Amino acid sequence: MTVEVEQRPATARRGSRMAGLAVLMAGAASNQTGAAIGAHAFDLIGPPGVVAVRQFVAASVLLPAVRPNLRRFTRAQWWPTILLGVVFVSMNLGLYTAIDRIGLGLAVTLEFLGPLAVALAGSRSRLDLVCAAAAGAGVYVLVLPSGSSDWIGIGCGLLAAGCWASYILLNRLLGQRLPGLQATAAATTVAAVLTLPLLIVLVAQGRMTPLALLYGVAAGVLASVIPYASDLIALRRVPAHFFGVLMSVHPVFAALAGLVLLGQVLDVHEWIGIAVVVGANILAVRHNAGRG
Repeated sequence: MTVEVEQRPATARRGSRMAGLAVLMAGAASNQTGAAIGAHAFDLIGPPGVVAVRQFVAASVLLPAVRPNLRRFTRAQWWPTILLGVVFVSMNLGLYTAIDRIGLGLAVTLEFLGPLAVALAGSRSRLDLVCAAAAGAGVYVLVLPSGSSDWIGIGCGLLAAGCWASYILLNRLLGQRLPGLQATAAATTVAAVLTLPLLIVLVAQGRMTPLALLYGVAAGVLASVIPYASDLIALRRVPAHFFGVLMSVHPVFAALAGLVLLGQVLDVHEWIGIAVVVGANILAVRHNAGRG
């Protein structure tokens, strides 16, 4: 009887962890599927238009669901929230512009350097230095820089990476100052306000067609609302280092979504580059979790 009593909690924990992992994987797949669907609207409203619609969809869902009391926000809560809203716009604009120019798989892999840099920041261990060098080598193999390289697209992907790193750091700060998803809901609202002039221009020009709006709304739901919710659920069920390791599926899912939904076929060297960057992240996250 004692054995059964001891085994049940362990079995329940394993079941909860597996459920959390499944939710996290579903959220990652939804995120990259949404990015690919949003890319279909580039010819209609451009990457900035998709970003604007996506922000409004996210805000229209999160604001009434979370209901943050914005009037009671203090100055110490508002300034990082406003910065996070700016980061949302910059990160998505950089990513979507990169997707438009260099493809979904390459863009998301470059963006993924952001959380990897945060994981490696300040570390002096040899293994982490090896991980950083491996990630750099992976990016080189992925891009194979030459005179014909799309440097604007690459630069936009790296801009998105820097914004993702800022997103992580700002979320850590806001997690100490605001409960739950209040910061995310408020920052998304800030992002929606910042992109409002663009939406007004697109509507005035007659470019915001029903089809463009449909693609943008789908991108907002699949790439913002569902991933936010799935990450929140998963973090309650799986350890933080598992969460960090499974973030590595994003470049892989992006490459697959680009292939299936956009017809973007990657070369062998691009798959190798993605594999090296993903492997460097897994090794770095597991190593730092072990040290913690």
